[in-house]
Amino acid sequence: MDTSARTPETSSDTATVRRPPTGLRAMVVEDEAPLANLVGSYLERDGFEVTITGDGADAVGLARQVDPDVVVLDLGLPHLDGVEVCRQLRTFSDAYVVMLTARTEEVDTLIGLSVGADDYMSKPFSPRELTARIQAMLRRPRTHTPRPAESVPGTPARNFGDLAIDVDGREVTVGGVPVALTRTEFDVLAALSQDPAVVLSRTQLIEAVWGPSWVGDEQLVNVHIGHLRRKLGDDATEGRYVRTVRGVGYRMGTGQ
Repeated sequence: MDTSARTPETSSDTATVRRPPTGLRAMVVEDEAPLANLVGSYLERDGFEVTITGDGADAVGLARQVDPDVVVLDLGLPHLDGVEVCRQLRTFSDAYVVMLTARTEEVDTLIGLSVGADDYMSKPFSPRELTARIQAMLRRPRTHTPRPAESVPGTPARNFGDLAIDVDGREVTVGGVPVALTRTEFDVLAALSQDPAVVLSRTQLIEAVWGPSWVGDEQLVNVHIGHLRRKLGDDATEGRYVRTVRGVGYRMGTGQ
């Protein structure tokens, strides 16, 4: 399949007034050509420069060339599946990744989130909902947002025992050792640590991290909490950093 950048085909139901170019780049990795073109047309309408490929093996190299801001990534790809594509993407890219999955691929979906996907949508889905989620993600800062050298230091780090959270620099350390978190994992931790004594429900965390318009399975929160705990060297039993309040949600621990 041709992996060069191309203008998506536009069907009559997506032929709407296009927004001015945003300077943002999107890559659609989907082997079902009609679906890939439909998603691409919606993204193009929103001002993205769109590149489409249907081959997982080609997607990684293409991403190095295109340097996309957003990747819409199907799980079931030929030659290299979506999980492995995402894993390799995360070695050099902080693009927002939305995985497209069949309802029978739930386990693979969780694996995809564990290697750095930001969100997922089950087929069939609404392209409008997909683009709305992407716009919501774009309002969140990137994982490594450099602080200008001349800027005045902002909010002090939030400390919980040996866990330090630098919200301005989007950096986390445990015992002085940097911890590599995905964008979503950091946002979950930042939301919890904003008011550590307050218990946040899964719904409240979704609104804080994914936005109030997000529609999906609240299991997504549990998955990211689990990954967060593992990377921080925490667990649900101890709850040193992230504590479960049974039947309610989560709150920060004291680090003790």
